[in-house]
Parts: sequence; structure tokens; C-alpha cells
Amino acid sequence: MSKKAKRPDKEESKFISRLLKLGIDTNLPIVMPNSELMKVLGVLFNDMNFWPQVEHLYPNIWRQIKPPAEYYDLALDWFSEPIDTVDYDLIVESIRFGKQEIEDFATYLDCLTMLHKRRRKYSMILSAQPLPTMVQISPRSLMEYGFTDSRALASWLTWRKFFFDLDNRSAQETGYLFEPILTAALGGISQSARHKVVKRSGDSSKGRQVDCWKVLADGRQLAYEFKLRVTIAASGQGRFKEELQFAEDCKDSGACPILLVLDPTMNPRLKDLQNAFESKGGMAYIGNDAWAHLESEAGPTMALFLEKYVRKPISDISKFEDESEIKQNHQNLLNLEAQYSNDELILKLGDVVRKIKRAEDERFSDDSSTDLFDDDN
Repeated sequence: MSKKAKRPDKEESKFISRLLKLGIDTNLPIVMPNSELMKVLGVLFNDMNFWPQVEHLYPNIWRQIKPPAEYYDLALDWFSEPIDTVDYDLIVESIRFGKQEIEDFATYLDCLTMLHKRRRKYSMILSAQPLPTMVQISPRSLMEYGFTDSRALASWLTWRKFFFDLDNRSAQETGYLFEPILTAALGGISQSARHKVVKRSGDSSKGRQVDCWKVLADGRQLAYEFKLRVTIAASGQGRFKEELQFAEDCKDSGACPILLVLDPTMNPRLKDLQNAFESKGGMAYIGNDAWAHLESEAGPTMALFLEKYVRKPISDISKFEDESEIKQNHQNLLNLEAQYSNDELILKLGDVVRKIKRAEDERFSDDSSTDLFDDDN
């Protein structure tokens, strides 16, 4: 390899800039240093069993970027440890090498860095999310006031709201991550309503947001709707009518509607949605069929990413919910203990202890109750 990479063109520069940054115009920006991106590249090369080639090309740097474990077993601190002799030219050269040698390298790298940046951001949220104030939570005491000691009730309300805030932020970050990964795996692009690739049947001047828009070689147009799950909850009835209408709008716009639901739990609402898509000439992939469709469309490289970074973690966690326990409306949860101080949060679940360093930051305050994993997401 040359000692100095050829100057990157505009597309290469834009791509690398996107890899390094997240939410740069928000009050919570993430900017990775070159050395951190280089370690993410090390994870990718390791995933692809490409380490002998990389070690040969970069004998000095490889010892510093080769991960000592699988990605999910690595502490975020490993990525932030500095590396000597890593500069922008080396990143350019490494990405060019990867694109040349590995199919769908850029898509895999894009998705892996998206995942990594979101995990970094959520780690910051865990450390900095402020405790709720009494102004926020004291009105909620009316539901339980008098049932227990007032100081205990104040702590209960505070813990409850604090955990809710953390869970809500986790749902938001995961929601922002999921759609781009699935869209990239399918080889499509997200389209906002303003692009009007799918128009509303009752008003063609208005468009519909499309999670993944894909045009096949024969000219057929596919419009995907992604769902993590569909429940029978009573909320969001108006929104559910919008979901049913989506399939008809696609057909009238000349596109094939495709429903993709990762949770296989069947219920009347999901059945209605499935029927709506299929009756308009579309398709519905649910549960294992959805994963199989994603993997068949993704190709071997991105199928590996989906299995390794998305499906396996979800499956590993889901296995702790035993079907027989669900039927009895019971789950065998570990005992929870929580301790809070100004500089540390200590959580004990069964015999497992987790310590989180704390430094509250008001930029992380968020009173929004929006959950991107509601009934229709």
C-alpha cells in the first residue's frame, strides 16, 4: 500500500464525515476521533475473518485495532483508548481496501458505526440523565398518597420516573437505529412524505412517509412498512386506520406494499393489517418469515450483520420470557436493588451488580413521553 492515500473525492469525504458524526446539530452531538473509527474498522475486519490480510498490510496498527473479543463483549472504553499513528489518510486507505475486498463493505461499516454511536450516546444518557424534580412528579402522589410513608412515596415516584426516562430514551435511540439498518439491508432508501413516492388516495397533493422504498431492475416499485410489533392495545385507533390505508395508497400510486413485522405474536389487529396489504396485491412477512426475507434480500455480508448485531441479541434476551409464564401472566424476574448518589448509580439484579458513573447534565433532560416502540412501531 502507498504511504499516503490518494486524496478522497467528495463522496468519500461525505461518507467518512457521516461515519464520524451523529447529531452534530443537536445539543448532544457524538464525534468519534479517527482512532475510534479505526477500531470499529478493526471489528469489521475481524467479523469478516479478514485479519490475516489486514495484519499483513498494517502490521503495527493491527495490534492496536484488533478487538480482543466480539463487539458486544467489548467495553466502550476500549474504543476510546488512543492509538498511535492513526490519521485521516489511513482511514481513507483502509475503507478503500475494504470496499475492494469485501462485498457490501460500506453498508456494513455504515450500520456498524450507527450502532456504535447510538450505544455511545446512550452510555452518556445513563451517566447524565437528571433525576426528576418534585415539581414534575409530586402531582402523581394523589394516586398513592396515604398508602405508605410520604418519604418512601417520594422516593418511589422519583425512581419510577427516572427509570421511565431512561427507558424512553433507550426506545428512542433504538427506534432511530432500527429503520436505517433494515432499509440498508434491503438495499432501499427511506422516503419522506414530501417526496410523494406514495401519494394519498384522497389527496394526491400529499405524500406518505415510506420506511423503505426500493425499485427493482424490472421497474417494479416496493414500499416497505416496518413494525417491531403490532398489539391489540386500544390506543391509537386513528393511527391504525392510517396504517390500513397505507396499502391502498401504495396500490393507487403504482407500488407494491410490503409489511414486515419482526414480532411473530399474532392478534386480530395484526391479522387485519396483513389482510389489508395482501388484498392490495402486497405481501406480509411476520416473525421468522420477516427475518428470512431480510436475510435473503440482504446478501451474505449484510445477512451476517443482521444475525450478529440485531437478531441474536434480541433472541438472547427474549428467551428469558417463558411462554408458559406469559400464559400465567407471570415472569420470573430477578430481585432489583438500586442505590443512587451524586456520582454513582448502583444497580443489583439478582447477584449481578452494575455501577454507572454519574455526572448529571441538563442537556439530557427530556420530559417527552414519546415511545417509538408503541403499538404501531
